[in-house]
Amino acid sequence: MLADPFSHPALFYRGDREYVAAVGGFVREGLELMEPVAVAVPADRLALLTAALAADAEKVTLVDMGDAGRNPGRIIPAVLTDFADRHQGERVRIVGEPIWPGRSPVEYPACAQHEALINYAFVGRQATILCPYDAERLAPEVLTEAERTHPTLRDALGERHSAAYAPELVITWHNRPFTEPVGPISLRFDSTNLGAARALAASQAALAGLTGTRLDDVRLVIAELGANSLDHGGGSGLVRIWTDDGHLVCEVSDAGHITDPLAGRRPVDPRMAGSRGLLIVNLLSDLVRVHTSPGGTVVRVYFALT
Repeated sequence: MLADPFSHPALFYRGDREYVAAVGGFVREGLELMEPVAVAVPADRLALLTAALAADAEKVTLVDMGDAGRNPGRIIPAVLTDFADRHQGERVRIVGEPIWPGRSPVEYPACAQHEALINYAFVGRQATILCPYDAERLAPEVLTEAERTHPTLRDALGERHSAAYAPELVITWHNRPFTEPVGPISLRFDSTNLGAARALAASQAALAGLTGTRLDDVRLVIAELGANSLDHGGGSGLVRIWTDDGHLVCEVSDAGHITDPLAGRRPVDPRMAGSRGLLIVNLLSDLVRVHTSPGGTVVRVYFALT
């Protein structure tokens, strides 16, 4: 049996010096091997690496993960797969840092599930994706889950196999029911009043201060989630909307069950017919959280108000 060409190590680093040495070395090794290299990390880390790489930085695709990956559900289709697909036939090398100090508790479960899902999204692909973790500032439980989502682990002492590797456990662990919101505006919808659900979302978004394209994004996201409910969720659903911690939150629940953990994370050829609902939701929202079971599915989407 041939070994999977995909490699997905976690890097546990301590301090800027270790970070620059390990990540910079990984990047330069890729350049020496003539591999296409991308670095998707938060802006402060990006500045450190750009300075350290000097002229070599011009040979690397640089991405601010704080922007491109603010919704973890967007990273696989819009960052990782997008880069790999642009270099078909070549082995690619990517640094992806989706979890950093400052990620909120509501964001973290989506981040952990993303890290687990990379292992399924890239099976058989010629790629190495290195995921740095700040071992000094991240919580111990975050580092423990990194051992479950990465088959190999790197630190200042070298590289080793992760005996705890079990990405499916992380996906399942974070697929939990959500806490109840306070005072949401709600509307039950079916094929006769889906337009009313879109209008409700747009009006609440406008009241919360969203305008222009962001208002359009809210309207489109609710339209796509509503259409999914009609097509795959029993023909009806419930939309609830509220504000929380600087975000407009829109929730759509129905009787459907999402059985494909990569739903909404695969790029779709625009020439092919078929639903793009969850992909569009991931691309337009600032955060997407999903709880799904045989009893129904709840999708919560967040839009920053500032």
